[in-house]
Amino acid sequence: MGDTIQKFIRGQKKMKATNQETQNINSPGWEGLDATPNPNQTIEPTELDKLYQRVFSSNDGKKLLIHLKKTYLDTPTWTPGYDSSFGYFRDGQNTIIREIIIKMKRATYERK
Repeated sequence: MGDTIQKFIRGQKKMKATNQETQNINSPGWEGLDATPNPNQTIEPTELDKLYQRVFSSNDGKKLLIHLKKTYLDTPTWTPGYDSSFGYFRDGQNTIIREIIIKMKRATYERK
């Protein structure tokens, strides 16, 4: 039994990220939570990101994106008196528009 415990402890020590290793959100244990993103790291755009960029960069796509922003992002997510679930629903709508914008930015390597 003592041998099993020792193996477990050795395995736990191997799982921790050392100071020489780069910590990221996928680092095991609590170390991943303290990881800071590398501001110089670029995320390669996927084909889907490029598709969003092509579609919403066209004249019609730009008009549609302006409409979606005005309809969803520029309106309150919740109004006093409404049920709280309405706010959750509205936030979900906003998230879709934000995802479109993020994918377009990633397709052109835009940082902000």
